[in-house]
Amino acid sequence: MNVRRSLRPLALIACISIPLAGWADDVHRRGRPATFSTLITTPLPIEGMTGDNQGNLYVPARAVTPGQSCPVWRVNIDKPSLVVVGFIPAPSATGLCLPLGLAFDRGGRLFVGEADKIYSFVPDATKPPVADLFVSGVPGANGLAFDTYGNLWTSDGGTGRGRVWRIGPAGGVCDPAFTGCAEVFRVQPLANEVNLDAAGLGGVGRDVRTLPQGKIAVTPTTRNAADTAGSQPLVANGLAFDKDGDLFVSDTARAALWKVQFDRRGNLRSRTGCDTTFTANTLCLNNLFVAHPLLEGADGIALDRDGNIWVNANERNAVVVVTEKGEVIEVFRNSPDAATRLRNTGPLEFNTSPVLSDRVFCTANLDANRRDNSPNTAGEITPLGPFQGKISCMNEQLQSRGVALPVR
Repeated sequence: MNVRRSLRPLALIACISIPLAGWADDVHRRGRPATFSTLITTPLPIEGMTGDNQGNLYVPARAVTPGQSCPVWRVNIDKPSLVVVGFIPAPSATGLCLPLGLAFDRGGRLFVGEADKIYSFVPDATKPPVADLFVSGVPGANGLAFDTYGNLWTSDGGTGRGRVWRIGPAGGVCDPAFTGCAEVFRVQPLANEVNLDAAGLGGVGRDVRTLPQGKIAVTPTTRNAADTAGSQPLVANGLAFDKDGDLFVSDTARAALWKVQFDRRGNLRSRTGCDTTFTANTLCLNNLFVAHPLLEGADGIALDRDGNIWVNANERNAVVVVTEKGEVIEVFRNSPDAATRLRNTGPLEFNTSPVLSDRVFCTANLDANRRDNSPNTAGEITPLGPFQGKISCMNEQLQSRGVALPVR
């Protein structure tokens, strides 16, 4: 690949030499938008990704065989290869292991969300361990981030209820009787709690439809037909703390970012309880930091030292940056194919988790069959292989240092 880089012993850093708006405007004005190349392809699908302070990326595979454990690979940016450093166990003999978010703690232990559990282990290429269970009872555990107190935060990315939990260093079982884990707040879900049935379905609200897979009815005979395909209820996805201890949450369904603030003791300061049809801990709308069409499909996020938020807008196969003042700038989007006019041929193929490692921006690609990436049979990776996932990196180096994770 043609990624120019100069790695230094600082973890997860994104860099720009001048205010981002000026940088992005200059790139587009000169007709030289950012470009991406493939760092490495993977034989299994991937979604979550993180990095260390040695220029390595870490990404867990997603199993395609029931009962199969998921290997976690380490990939060096300068000399990329898939090195197994651990395993996430399958949920059962018949279940699929489908890991999502990853995060390192200060001691070098790697935490990985899978279904309603979070596992942890110390990566070891010589004798890859099977990860230990850290916490259970966190349905849809998706984005992971550590705060300055050493607590692990995770978002509910699977049920659409917008829950965000704080988990103490000891882990355990996240239920009402356990004080080491608590649901701290909720991002407003698309459907409130009016008319919910026993399974938590129904409610009053709205339905964000993604095309494809959902369809717009165009004839009188079909315009009222029920079409449930393509709905997007995910409102609490990627998590990232800034240097002030504020937490940003990506809202995939609304194409938005929320900013959640805490006091010096780590207690929630952001306003909640503005709408009695939601739970009392649901954020008020004044906590919405920015909403913009460029952010449609906002998934993983990462922050740099200048306060800019790098967002994978994967339903558009795009990378977008939001400045600390809320300005929204598109850094890259796949060009349409000359013949099909679709944007599904790459280089991005449903980009999910960004990592900002010193001077290099990299992202995992899941190749999901949604919106701009549909059909997902085009491009470098495809559902039937031989390559079902990949890591892509921006060819252009970023120039000034950013923040290191975990935030201290």
